[in-house]
Amino acid sequence: MPIETHNPSTVHQPGPYTHLVTITGGRLLVLAGQVALDRDGKLVGKDDLRAQTQQVLENIKAILAAAGADFSNVVKLTIYVVDYQPAQRQPIIDTLSAYFDMTSPPANTLLGVQSLAREELLIEIDVLASVD
Repeated sequence: MPIETHNPSTVHQPGPYTHLVTITGGRLLVLAGQVALDRDGKLVGKDDLRAQTQQVLENIKAILAAAGADFSNVVKLTIYVVDYQPAQRQPIIDTLSAYFDMTSPPANTLLGVQSLAREELLIEIDVLASVD
């Protein structure tokens, strides 16, 4: 199941994301938005965006593994950040870089939102992945 990333020369060259991801064959995995709750439902990283981002990615890692996948199978991320400010982008990118091959990262969208489901949550990420 080939996953290919494309950045056409007819649009600006992206930063830590890909404009287009194509998938041939495979099974589509749709993960619900993940937040910074550990296995016991306790918040990880109160008031710490980097720590919460890492916990979110660990949750995604566990869910992908349960489906026989890993981060190389991820084709799209949607990232929701409470009261987003441009200075928050780099800690998120740095954390994502520890999980993804940034030479061909997935497509992604980063959105600033007013709030998430619980007041203490700073970030939520949902994922689309494809596996054979």
